[in-house]
Amino acid sequence: MELTWSGIENKEEWKKAGIMLPDYDVKDVAQATKKAPAWVHFGIGNIFRIFLGGIADTLLEQKEMDRGITCVETFDTDVVDQIYDPYDNLVLSVILHGDGRQERRVLGSLTEALKAQYEDSAAWERLKEVFRAESLQMVSFTITEKGYALKNADDTFFPFVEKDIENGPEKAVCAMAVVTAMLLERYKNGGTPLTLVSMDNCSQNGEKLRESVLVMAAEWKKRGFVDDGFIAYVSDETKVSFPWTMIDKITPRPAEKIAKELEAAGVKNMQPVTTSKRTYIAPFVNAEAPQYLVIEDSFPNGRPPLEKAGVYMTDRDTVNKSERMKVTVCLNPIHTALGPYGCVLGYDLFSDEMKDADMLKLAETVGYQEGMDVVPDPKIISPKAFLDECIKERFPNPYLGDTCLRLCTDSSQGLGVRFGVTIKSYVEKYGDAKKLTGIPLAIAGWLRYLLGVDDKGEPYELAPDPMAEEMQKQLSTIVIGDPSSLTDQLKWILSNENVFFIDLYKAGIGTLIEDIFREEIAGFGAVRRTVQKYLAQL
Repeated sequence: MELTWSGIENKEEWKKAGIMLPDYDVKDVAQATKKAPAWVHFGIGNIFRIFLGGIADTLLEQKEMDRGITCVETFDTDVVDQIYDPYDNLVLSVILHGDGRQERRVLGSLTEALKAQYEDSAAWERLKEVFRAESLQMVSFTITEKGYALKNADDTFFPFVEKDIENGPEKAVCAMAVVTAMLLERYKNGGTPLTLVSMDNCSQNGEKLRESVLVMAAEWKKRGFVDDGFIAYVSDETKVSFPWTMIDKITPRPAEKIAKELEAAGVKNMQPVTTSKRTYIAPFVNAEAPQYLVIEDSFPNGRPPLEKAGVYMTDRDTVNKSERMKVTVCLNPIHTALGPYGCVLGYDLFSDEMKDADMLKLAETVGYQEGMDVVPDPKIISPKAFLDECIKERFPNPYLGDTCLRLCTDSSQGLGVRFGVTIKSYVEKYGDAKKLTGIPLAIAGWLRYLLGVDDKGEPYELAPDPMAEEMQKQLSTIVIGDPSSLTDQLKWILSNENVFFIDLYKAGIGTLIEDIFREEIAGFGAVRRTVQKYLAQL
């Protein structure tokens, strides 16, 4: 069995292997989508393929949609060459339940994969053609929080952004420049309305996306690349809307164990690959069953009936509360608190770390005790029930294979959202954040993780993070076993409002974090002792 259009024609073999196939004609859907695209997505990695691809697949099965998703990649175009093209854009979805059951299904909803590279004139022109189409209703994104960032911590443009600003729309490279360039094509061809939907885990993600597009447009206006009419077009949310969303589905990197199981069942060529940009990806995607997607219902050119596939369509305030509940209290802060400690304490799998009594107590402290004190209630989802599901069912799922190191990826980009928002809420509610212990302990643990040596003295490689090198350089004079080597190295980090959204010293916890960190570098074994000491005070 091969995961290709011709390979899935042998339906009996797939059925024997326990793998469901699409009931719709995949080729017809692809042809219809190419002719009249309705949904484009940027950032075509794992969560997109299994979650949004799964939503589209459900709607196609229900005959609520007759077209799939046009997939666009701006960052790691190897994915198109290695995972999309060889498999005719099909993806094998593997849902992993906590009791060991697997649901396997081939998704045919991803219909075309494009590299957003101006050097590839055919792909570039095709992308323009897609954005000119009046049929196009929505453009969604899973490009991670850093995908929307245009500036350094010092408020200057990243060099690659500066280059895109100077080169203009015809030579756009980064995601925000490419999107703005494609909006220009749409504007020049009649300005049909469109919705741009960020589905990334960042607070007020729609606003971040909108701001980045408007900044790119304004910079191009200064240089004569666009006119006032285009500025008016992208600024008018009755023309180009940027709804806010909350998305949640734990999607670890593809597991080699599952690749072997699929190949043993008769499916060829299931092994994961690592691209030149360090994307670890496979023809299949494995993920948990629980999933949540809450979207502000603002679509000036119409939209697919997403609610018929389990999506919550609601107002902006409800989305904001749902997102804050998840990203600042119930899920992401616990990942960010435990991921670094898991690496330092020698854990590989997050599910194994959740069996550690100290780490479980830290998770419960950050979530139930500290987060729940200031959590917004979106009403459509119970914060307590959501957190219960995370702590008791989702995080301990041993079949998910989620790693502590993955949870550390791009941590520096999410600290403000995952901890800073709660810290600010405490300052607003109590005058300072001195009531907090778990969150300061988590931040100290992240700093200790950056030293790249575990609690037994064994080195490890840090997860990818745009600020990792800069952070490690700042901490390079700190010596484990010599607490006196900590002087003022942490001050520039802990006072940086671009990182935490607040000066942690002004919040009343900067010195506490320094004290915890100093105890954690006292020697090998000091991390465990320090964590136990501070948790015992609760």
